Amino acid sequence: MTDNINDNYIGIDEVAAYLGVKATTIRTWIKTKNMPAHKVGGKLWKFKKSEIDEWIDSDKSEE
Repeated sequence: MTDNINDNYIGIDEVAAYLGVKATTIRTWIKTKNMPAHKVGGKLWKFKKSEIDEWIDSDKSEE
């Protein structure tokens, strides 16, 4: 389990690097694969690594 102190929100570029894909792919996954993301300030996407890991483990990323 991820420690809450180290589970800060990260930006789209960081999550793209974490998953080894491009930021445009992340934007597509948000729309088409229900990727867990939080919109901040009306236009910035933020992510928690723990939510991304759970999303991948749940096979929702394969749908």
